[in-house]
Amino acid sequence: MKSCGQQLPHQRPIVRARAALLCASVIALASLPGCKSKATAPPAPEPPAVTVAQPLVRTVTDWDEYTGRIAATDRVEVRARVSGYLDSVHFKDGAIVDKGDLLFTIDPRPYEAALSRAEGDLAQTETRLRLAINNLERARRLYSSKAISEEDFDTRRTERQQAEAVVVSARATVTQARLNVEFTRIAAPITGRVGRKLVTEGNLATGGEAQGTLLTSIVSLDPVQIYFTADEQAYLRYMRLESAGERTSSRTAPNPVRLRIADEDTWSHEGRMDFVDNQIDEATGTIQGRALVPNPDLLLTPGMFAHVLLKGKGPYEALLIPDAAVGTDQAQRFVYVIDGNDVAKRRKVTLGRWIGDSLRIVEEGVKTEDRVVVNGLQRVQLVKPVRPEPGNIENPGDDLTATAY
Repeated sequence: MKSCGQQLPHQRPIVRARAALLCASVIALASLPGCKSKATAPPAPEPPAVTVAQPLVRTVTDWDEYTGRIAATDRVEVRARVSGYLDSVHFKDGAIVDKGDLLFTIDPRPYEAALSRAEGDLAQTETRLRLAINNLERARRLYSSKAISEEDFDTRRTERQQAEAVVVSARATVTQARLNVEFTRIAAPITGRVGRKLVTEGNLATGGEAQGTLLTSIVSLDPVQIYFTADEQAYLRYMRLESAGERTSSRTAPNPVRLRIADEDTWSHEGRMDFVDNQIDEATGTIQGRALVPNPDLLLTPGMFAHVLLKGKGPYEALLIPDAAVGTDQAQRFVYVIDGNDVAKRRKVTLGRWIGDSLRIVEEGVKTEDRVVVNGLQRVQLVKPVRPEPGNIENPGDDLTATAY
């Protein structure tokens, strides 16, 4: 009988197969990468690509924006100067009238009658004056021949003086009566747009220098004025610029202004400053200014709201960068500048005014030769290299307007 440790003849092929399978497994495991004695390091990532450009150098002019109201240069309330019934109206409500155009007629007949009576009284007094002159001449001849007394001569002389005074008074009465007749025809005192008639035909209009019945009003339209207010800081800035010789005060110089009304996107109306108030309002801390703006197409209407640009500092040279190139770290503004080794460095900047909708003036922090990251800001890592690709800042043109901060 065979022992337990001795293999039987029919078991030997099975053992040999298991041994072969074990050797194949060992060889396969030895060929895996993890089984190597030393691993290969992965390749380093490429530096991120960013777009860089040098700041634009352009001549710009600062313009300060305000809001204001358009007003007429002339506004007249048309009132009755004599009392009477309104006879006729000679204009259409809201029409353009010229200076001297007839607007209203008050019934002139009572005043024409008064004029005729005054002219008759004047004729009588002039006749009495001629008679007094003749009587004085005769009295002078008689007095020279001692035919009348000195008392009679003085009487004749006094009668002439009285007659002359009566004639002067009568002539004044005629002048006043003639004026009253003229006042029954009410003409436009200025050229402009007339309002609606406030009194219709057949109604009684009361005359007077101060309390006359208001009949209508007229406003001039070309040119127009615009009133706006500036705060105390703006006023001081203008005064400092004048002291430095960089800008003349609007009190003494017609500094340019530009206007934009509610439905406009461009500053299409131009004018000139013509008034600055003499004091700052204590209640609001502002000072009022006024500009004169041509209005040949009569588009601008008194009472209309408008935005105003007033020329400030400039022209002067400034560095411009896109606003998209500016990053924010709490209250600080910064840009990324690429050095000679293509490494990004953060640079704190002080920004000035806007140029258009996308460019900003850089007052401090950037030089003309700096390569500023203008695209790919989010891919930049500090003190690490980048792959700069040259780019361009879009040229905004020649007439550069620097508006609010």
